[in-house]
Amino acid sequence: MIERTLTGDLAAFESLVRRHERAVLGAASRIAGHDEAADVAQDSFLRAFHTLPRFRGEAPFEAWLLRITRNTALNALARRRPVPAEHGVERGEERRAPSERTPAERLESAERRERLGQKLALLDPPHRTVLVLRDVEGLAYEEIAELTDTPLGTVKGRLFRARRELIELLRSNTYDWELPA
Repeated sequence: MIERTLTGDLAAFESLVRRHERAVLGAASRIAGHDEAADVAQDSFLRAFHTLPRFRGEAPFEAWLLRITRNTALNALARRRPVPAEHGVERGEERRAPSERTPAERLESAERRERLGQKLALLDPPHRTVLVLRDVEGLAYEEIAELTDTPLGTVKGRLFRARRELIELLRSNTYDWELPA
């Protein structure tokens, strides 16, 4: 698909977009916030299209694309003043199918996702980025290091601090999260 795109086949690039849009939107939402996710994703794909000739293939295409997304999201964050996210973190599947859960359970789950998104938004962007890439997107430490252009030890340190910060933020509302003191 990449080679076809480089020869001018826009349908091939559209196929790449469809294949990776969920991962890009998810990363953009978790780093820049739900309100800016679509804009960040669109900018990321545009940047990827224009810089595709520089893609060397040393890492998987998705890792390269997520690096662009991360940089685009951080640029979007830098352009605005930091405020807590208004919308929750979109998450894939719940433990039980939504149809099996009561309306109260669905509402509680949605409220928890929203509060988690607000707490994530309070983390420093480098910490939030590493946390999202590791714990939400499931990338390996080495991939995160390459994606963020950060030494492996720094990635691990940031992840440790991000988890610790998030736990402290969540503990400030233990009734919401049922965490031990």
